[in-house]
Amino acid sequence: MKKINRRSFVKKTTLSSAAIGAWSILPEYLRASESKPMQSSYMGGFAAPKLEKVRAAFIGVGARGGTHVKFFASLPGTEVAAICDVYEDLVKEKTAWVEDVAGKSAANKVAQYSGDKDKWKLMLEEVRPDVVFIATNWSNHAPMAIESMEQGAHALVEVPIAVTLNEMWDIVDTSERTQKHCMMLENVNYGREELMFLNMCRQGVIGEILHGEAAYIHELRWQMEEQERGTGSWRTHHYARRNGNLYPTHGLGPVAQYMNLARTEDNFGSIVSFSTPSIGRKSYAEKNYPQDHKWNKLEYKGGDLNTSIIKTSLGRTIMVQWDETSPRPYSRLNLIQGSKGALADFPPRVALEGGVEGLTEDHHTWVEGDQLKSIYEKYDHPLYKRLNDTTKDSGHGGMDGIMVYRIVECLQNGIPLDQNVYEGCFWSAVAPLSERSVASGGAPQHFPDFTRGEWRNTSPLKIIS
Repeated sequence: MKKINRRSFVKKTTLSSAAIGAWSILPEYLRASESKPMQSSYMGGFAAPKLEKVRAAFIGVGARGGTHVKFFASLPGTEVAAICDVYEDLVKEKTAWVEDVAGKSAANKVAQYSGDKDKWKLMLEEVRPDVVFIATNWSNHAPMAIESMEQGAHALVEVPIAVTLNEMWDIVDTSERTQKHCMMLENVNYGREELMFLNMCRQGVIGEILHGEAAYIHELRWQMEEQERGTGSWRTHHYARRNGNLYPTHGLGPVAQYMNLARTEDNFGSIVSFSTPSIGRKSYAEKNYPQDHKWNKLEYKGGDLNTSIIKTSLGRTIMVQWDETSPRPYSRLNLIQGSKGALADFPPRVALEGGVEGLTEDHHTWVEGDQLKSIYEKYDHPLYKRLNDTTKDSGHGGMDGIMVYRIVECLQNGIPLDQNVYEGCFWSAVAPLSERSVASGGAPQHFPDFTRGEWRNTSPLKIIS
C-alpha cells in the first residue's frame, strides 16, 4: 500500500523495551518455538536446487490424492515413484490411472504400499522421493509433512496444513532447518476469477485495498454417509467436538494474496470469531439414521455457521465465513474492496468509481454476466491464459491442474513456489484461533508471527506469465 505509510505505522506501534521484556510471559502459541534450530534459514523466497526429473510419492489417494496422481503423471519430466494408502484397492486403482496417462512402463515403476497405517514411513525410507503429496485426514497432515522433510523430500500438503498452532510451529521449524519446501495445496488460488482479481489488484484497478470477504459455504451433510472410510468418516468428528471456522483457507488464501499479507506490506494481526447454534448436523442425523446410530451418539458442539473478522497490522479487515451444514448454494464470497472499486464473485462482478468504460456510468451498477467478456479479455491472468487448455479437465474447473503444473515447473526451474510455508500456516491458523475466540465469547486472538518478523523481507507474489 502506498498511501498508508508503513514506516510511520511500524514506528508508532513498535514494542517498547518494557514490552519486549515481557515477551517471555506471552502465551506459548504467540512465541517463536523455543526448539528452533540454530542452523536454519528463512523460507520466504526459498528456491530449491533444480530437479530435472521430479519423483513424487503420494500418501492418501482417495477423493483428492487420486486426482493429483493422475495429472502429475501426465506431465513431462515427472515420475510417480510410489503410492501409499491404507486401502489396497485405492493404490491399485491409482496405479492403473498412471498407466492410462503415462503408459505401462511408468506404472511398472510405481512402488505400492498399503495395509498398515504406518506404511508411509517405510515408503519414505525405501523410495526417497523428491516430493511427497499428502492428502490424508487433517490430523495426519503435520506429522507426515514433518517426516517427509526429515527424509529429504519437499512436502505438499492438502488443506489445512495442520490442525494446531504447535504443529504449525513444528512445520516451520522443520522446513527452515531442512531447507525443504512445505506448501499447502490451496488450489483455489489458481481459479480463473481468483487469478484475474489478483492481476487487477496488482494493476491498481480498485485502488488501495481496504477490505476482503472470504468463505467456504458448501453444504456437505451428505458426507455423513461415508461412515467407515472416506471424508465423512473422520471429518464428522471434527464438526462434533470443535467450534470455530474449521476450513478457512479456500476463501482466505486468495484474499490474503490480493492484500500481500505476510509479504512486505502487511501481516495478519488479530481475529474475533462467533458461531451460530449447532442445529443442522444433529437434525440431519436424527432424520436419516436410527436412534442408536453412532452419528446420533455424538454431541455436536460446532455451530452451523461461523463468522470471523481478521484485523491486519495496517488495520485492513477480512470477514471469513464457514458453513458446511446449512441448505444454501455454494459460495466462497471472494470479495475485495478498494478505494476505487470492488471485485466480487459468486457470481463474478465488477464495480468501479466512475463506472467501467463503455459498460456502466458509476459504481452503483455491477458489470456482470455477458458484460464481463471485455474484463476477462483485458485482465485474465497470463498464467491462466497459458495453462487453461492443458489443465481444464484436471478438476475444479482446471485450478487443480494449474497448481500441480506450477509446482512441477517451479521445482524443475529452481524458482520459489507460489505459496510458502508461512502462508500455509497463517491461513490455517484461523481454525484454532477462531476456536479460542468463540470459547472466550469473541475475545480477540492474536496471530503468531510464523515468519519471526521476516515477512517484511518477502516479496509479493509476482504476476507470473
